[in-house]
Order: sequence, then C-alpha cells, then structure tokens
Amino acid sequence: MILPGQDAASIAQAVQTLATGGLLGLPTETVYGLAADAMRDQAVAGIFAAKGRPADHPLIVHVAGAEQVPLFAAEVPAFARRLMEAFWPGPLTLILPRREGVATASAGGQHSIGLRCPSHPVAHAVLQACAAAGLPGLSAPSANKFGRVSPTTAAHVQSEFGDALLVLDGGACEVGIESTIVDCTRGAPVLLRPGRVTRDEIEATCGLSLQDPQALAQAAPKASGTLESHYAPRAKVRVMPGPELHQRLQALGVHANNLGVWSQTAPVDAGSGVLWRAQPMQAEQAAHDLFAVLRELDARGVMHIWVEQPPDTPEWEGVADRLRRAAA
Repeated sequence: MILPGQDAASIAQAVQTLATGGLLGLPTETVYGLAADAMRDQAVAGIFAAKGRPADHPLIVHVAGAEQVPLFAAEVPAFARRLMEAFWPGPLTLILPRREGVATASAGGQHSIGLRCPSHPVAHAVLQACAAAGLPGLSAPSANKFGRVSPTTAAHVQSEFGDALLVLDGGACEVGIESTIVDCTRGAPVLLRPGRVTRDEIEATCGLSLQDPQALAQAAPKASGTLESHYAPRAKVRVMPGPELHQRLQALGVHANNLGVWSQTAPVDAGSGVLWRAQPMQAEQAAHDLFAVLRELDARGVMHIWVEQPPDTPEWEGVADRLRRAAA
C-alpha cells in the first residue's frame, strides 16, 4: 500500500507500523529503503527475510541527527565528527565502533555500525517521530531483493514487495544511488563505497588523506553494497568505452535484437531491436537516472544492456562503481 509521504496521518501510520515490529518502504534522497526498528532484532530479521539478504551482511542505521549517534556508537573520532557536521543530513554513511549489545542484528554481528542521517523531508519526519516514540534509529537497506537494482520510486518498491508493504511516497529520489560510505574505525578515513559525497570533499573536510583499505593492518568491516556483484538487473550488463560500444553496434546492424543501450550519443543506424536511452553528460544527473534506466530496460524485456563507460574522474566514481558491480 502506497501512502502520500507528506501527509501527517501517513507518517503516524508508518511510525505505528515500525513500533509494532513491521517493515516500511521509506523514501530517502539516495534510494528507497526497507526500514525496521534498528533496536529490535526480530524486526530487523524481517528485513533480511524479505530481501533474501545474508544475515551477516550489515545494514545501515538511519537516525534523525547527531544526537542519536551515542546510542549506537561507542566512540566518534574527531574526523568523523567533522564529516557529520559537513554532510549530515545527507548521503554519507559513517562506519563507527558499535556500542556493545546494541543493534546486533543490524550490524550483522560485527563490532562496528553504519550510521546515516538522511536529508529527505519524509525520511527526516519519520525519523523524528520515531525518536519521539522511543525508536532512536531505523535499519534501512535498499528496498529491493538482495543484489538487484535499487528502487528510486515508490512504484519500484511496490513492484518488489507487493501491496502488503506500507510504502511512503516521497517522489523520485534526488540522488539516485546509495550513500558514500566512510570507515571511521581504523584511525584514518577509508572510502568503502563511493557516492554523491566525493573523495575530494571527504579529504578536504577531514584534513586527512583517505587510506587504501588494503594498506591498513586492521581488516575492513563489512559494509552495505560492497559485494563484487550487486545492483544487477535481470539483463546482462556490459560496460565499455563509447567508441567500442558504437563499433559493436555498427557491426551488429539490423541483427541487433533485445538490446538496451545507455550512452551519451545516440547509436547510428541501429536496428529496430535496439532500445536507446541517453546517458547524461553530468555525473549527478547520470547517478539520478542510472537505476531508473536499468529498471526500465529490464521491464522492456531486453536481454543485454550495453553502457558507455563513464569518465574516470572523482565525480563519476559512484556511477562507475555501481555499473562495475551490476556487470560483475
């Protein structure tokens, strides 16, 4: 069931659902999440079951603000505080040492916890109402079956889980890809997943260089969305440089069939079996469109999706990361 997210009655119903251990489709500025009370392990188990997600693959806990962080984190390094001050509310997740005995299921049994304060007004309203009702945080991975394309509209969520799930409609997600994840448990910032907040912005804010995860003695904690294969549609995704993509299309000619293409320039003389969608020139717009395009091409029944490789620059890193995992 989809309800208007801005309506006070809808938010009250959502909080009641969460308070009784239920699940909620929650809009955020990144993607829609499948939310449950982070402090209630049985409710969180419902997320893992609904998604078909391994129980040792941790979830991100969403909070209304920095004041909830001490309830989940045992400590917050100074550079992590600077990141919170600069980018919260917003599309940045921080991995912090977890308070013992708190949100064990959400953390996948690890000694660390991922925390984020989303900026979407509906998510923020729900989180504030939850905090007032004694629910200090919501575990909310992307609202899709595990490993598949993340949802960026309420309709996408409903297509994954059906009418039985309560979904708040907050419109199309502004960012369109999941949050940047920074590990703050090893004495220096480590980028685990790129996103809207870039590595240059992180380093400038921290006053520290991002460290290579493999160069530090302490093993990196598991984090959401970092498996080699992820964000995958049913169609086979292949990413290649623009010139190669167009050469292959030209070689196929009229024999191209059941093929989706996401490239910055339209195919020349492509056969009728090619379904083309324009890839934006700007990284932020491409991120916004990415999952929606993959879902649309899947729904149109293509067997293969060819994607023009994005530029190798920091602002495109999040898009490139999601495409690499979709094609793995």
